[in-house]
Amino acid sequence: MPETVRLTQLSHKGGCGCKIAPAVLRELLRRSVPHLYPQELLIGPQTNDDAAVFQINETQAIVATTDFFMPIVDDPYDFGAIAATNAISDIYAMGGTPLFALAIVGMPLNILPLDTVRKILEGGERVCAKAGIPIAGGHSIDAPEPMYGLCVIGMVHPKQVKRNLGAQPGDHLILAKPLGVGVYCSALKKARLSTEAYAELMAVATQLNTPGIQLAQIADVHALTDVTGFGLLGHLWEICSASQVAAHVQWDQVPLLKQAAQLLEEGFVTGASQTNWMTYKENLIAADTLTHLQRTLITDPQTSGGLLLACADASVDKVLKIFDQEGFCAKIIGSFVEDKPLIRLF
Repeated sequence: MPETVRLTQLSHKGGCGCKIAPAVLRELLRRSVPHLYPQELLIGPQTNDDAAVFQINETQAIVATTDFFMPIVDDPYDFGAIAATNAISDIYAMGGTPLFALAIVGMPLNILPLDTVRKILEGGERVCAKAGIPIAGGHSIDAPEPMYGLCVIGMVHPKQVKRNLGAQPGDHLILAKPLGVGVYCSALKKARLSTEAYAELMAVATQLNTPGIQLAQIADVHALTDVTGFGLLGHLWEICSASQVAAHVQWDQVPLLKQAAQLLEEGFVTGASQTNWMTYKENLIAADTLTHLQRTLITDPQTSGGLLLACADASVDKVLKIFDQEGFCAKIIGSFVEDKPLIRLF
């Protein structure tokens, strides 16, 4: 690959910031042709859950998801690793255990050398090996922009499926990874991200959300999702809306990447953050009182972000211990209260 060609310069957007705007997506799905769904399809497109779930017997259900996007970093191996981690996360966010994956590959072969493409695939393969699953096949096309991701199949007990609904008043709100991935990637695209910050980005974005498997077995975990392209505000709103509860967020408890605030002050913001703000700000009490930093980071699109969950007080210590044992710095960032679905930032 010529030195002047960077992966992030070959795509108009990167990572989960590639997602279609929520309002546009709702309009597309609203006009879709209605389907008849079998009763075995426990979770389908009718909700905003992270994956589809299909029951095959009394003790087993299939969890299926797909996720792909354009480059978020320039290193091809790292891009493949982040994309694979992000795709597998949807299985963990449903409480499932991944079984195998299929690769989704679209590459501008007239621009990228085969060795570069090979490194992207290797990055994805290495993450799948870490997750204990094979890449069993896939599909590839010659595309104008580089794209990579996975279709992932997993398994879960039908009675242990975790969804983004079910949060109850009094539940703790827990976030397992820091925010700021979008800010970091904006700086990276302009060659302004330090080596230290890049290492931090990679450590967070390639950390598999494996605690989801154990969380599935805890009845007191009432709701579970992961924070990705719609930011903390968007994905928390999905929990509140589905559960018909309000959320109180303690901003000083929200974990941030170490240089997120500094880079934000220097002007590194993604376009997706503004899109998320315009979509979800009406669900935030006193939105006009937020600082620029709060407004931007609460809507910052996360690629391979952390698990976000509602947990009863009786099991919160157990949940935090699970995260700690698996190398996560999960934090209680707020609580759910009985009220109409709204989010308040303190």
